[in-house]
Amino acid sequence: MPQPIIGITMGDPAGIGPEIIAKAFADPRTAGCRAVVIGDVTIMRRAVTLLNLPLEVRPVDVPADATFAPGVVNVVPVTDLPEDLPFGQLSAKAGAAAFAYVRRSIELALSGQIQAVATAPLNKEALHLAGFLYPGHTEIFADLTGTRNYAMMLVAPDLRVIHVSTHVSLAEAIQRATRERELTVIRLADEALQRLGVPRRRIAVAGLNPHAGENGLFGREEIEQIIPAIQEAQREGIDVSGPWPGDTVFLRARRGDFDMVVVQYHDQGHIPVKLLGFDTGVNVTVGLPFFRTSVDHGTAFDIAGTGQADQASMQAAIELAFKLL
Repeated sequence: MPQPIIGITMGDPAGIGPEIIAKAFADPRTAGCRAVVIGDVTIMRRAVTLLNLPLEVRPVDVPADATFAPGVVNVVPVTDLPEDLPFGQLSAKAGAAAFAYVRRSIELALSGQIQAVATAPLNKEALHLAGFLYPGHTEIFADLTGTRNYAMMLVAPDLRVIHVSTHVSLAEAIQRATRERELTVIRLADEALQRLGVPRRRIAVAGLNPHAGENGLFGREEIEQIIPAIQEAQREGIDVSGPWPGDTVFLRARRGDFDMVVVQYHDQGHIPVKLLGFDTGVNVTVGLPFFRTSVDHGTAFDIAGTGQADQASMQAAIELAFKLL
């Protein structure tokens, strides 16, 4: 079998994506890794020059043409942007480019030319200016691959969480906490832990309401939706428990009681992960026909072009993609 190749999408070209990718390729831990950048040759060269890194940016038509060696950044060109594209500015041009990189990465993954994708950050507002009305990366990947059952998983050094809902209002998140969706996410959590090589795969489900509903005193979602899903998963042989109060379940997971926490909505999962590992957290889309990892931060327009961006999350996303493979 040929060795796997991952594709790294460049993200919004006006953001920090090109810079953190260049820094990752210059770091000894990921230098020379079997990865190709899906993006723009001119913008990648601009980032390398800005950072004064000893890297050569080589355009390749397809990933199979890449030469993997320290000091080389292979780029599959998708756009031909001007070198003077402004740093840190919203634009439809940059949003359209970011979408094009993601779309090309999906085409390459579905055709077997790459085996996983690691994504640099895109800007949702720029994406919308370009006419692509997606809430974020996760929904683009799900839509363009025809994936119905998927979830966002966040991985930090001491904590893993997987979301029942993500980029929706809190009111809609409550409506999405159905028995069917809870059971789907529990199953996805078990599958993800298996792929990560976790032996016991102990899953905790966080409650939606304070104190996990307090037996119906603070809401009946746990009784009517979440507990039946947990019981069904247990009958399937999955090691899952809960619902546990959201104010203590993450402490217990970090202590080692659980290997994954099923969280009910965006902030319930993002806040503890970003608190524990803002620079090293990785976003994983679970349920796709291939592996997709991502940085767990935004485009940082305020520091784009300054060279200050930290590549730790980008490196972690690349390393986790290879680990999953």
